[in-house]
Amino acid sequence: MTNTTLSDLQSTALRVREHIIRMSAGGGCFIGASLSCVELMVYLYKEFLHHGLGAGERDLHRDYLFLSKGHDVPALYGTFVEMGFLEPDRLRNHLSVHDHIYWHPNRAIPGVEFHSGSLGHLPAVAAGVALDCKLRGERNRVVVITGDGELNEGSVWETILVANAHKLDNLTLVVDRNQFQANMRTEELVPLEPLVDKFEAFGCRVRRMDGHDFLQLEEAFRELPVSNGTGGANVIIADTVRGKGLPSIEARADRWFCAFKEEEVEQLLQELHGRKETVISSETLVVR
Repeated sequence: MTNTTLSDLQSTALRVREHIIRMSAGGGCFIGASLSCVELMVYLYKEFLHHGLGAGERDLHRDYLFLSKGHDVPALYGTFVEMGFLEPDRLRNHLSVHDHIYWHPNRAIPGVEFHSGSLGHLPAVAAGVALDCKLRGERNRVVVITGDGELNEGSVWETILVANAHKLDNLTLVVDRNQFQANMRTEELVPLEPLVDKFEAFGCRVRRMDGHDFLQLEEAFRELPVSNGTGGANVIIADTVRGKGLPSIEARADRWFCAFKEEEVEQLLQELHGRKETVISSETLVVR
């Protein structure tokens, strides 16, 4: 690790999960998918990205992160809090009409590069930014995080074709491979595997690893950007667990979007710290 210790990264990830769990009260959030990408978000902001926020958000030399799976915004905002980009008390405004913190990213929040929510859109936006950086002769790195179910959107594959045609090796597509699309397993709806072979057939350089292991993330990202011989985009497939950190909701199709009561949130926080097992009534489930 370049800037932090493994223990620090793990502690940060734990605190981000606490933020996510608290945001699942008062109207709920997409908790399962948000918990699956915590290590990805923490690693990228603490170790990989030159985010440029310290020098002003419009630093033209900054790296870019686009959260295409915008429903994971609790993980993004929780990471912003831990990085000092966002005041902790603002998370209490989740879904309030007096703030911009709601179910999807909003550019009114410093650090958010682009609104998202409609799946399949931001890979193309990220490719456009990567092309602009190339044309200006800059070395900015551009990362876009997608869900695995999002890969059913044809626009994702069209973007890869264009990105590789323009040799955008400064573009990295990260797939949060938690095996679920909304309230169904991906392989039961529209099978995605073999993903590595598919991306490689499109001309991408592909790495696959445990998306919850910081050491494996370090090994995958430290080489970027890397030319794969054709100058195409890089793809990192991060195998993750939906609801990671909360055994009572891990890998469950019915824990996609949840609105928990305050007392249930406290139980989940105790479960996160290994203090007790949580039993939540099915009445808590809210399907979106």
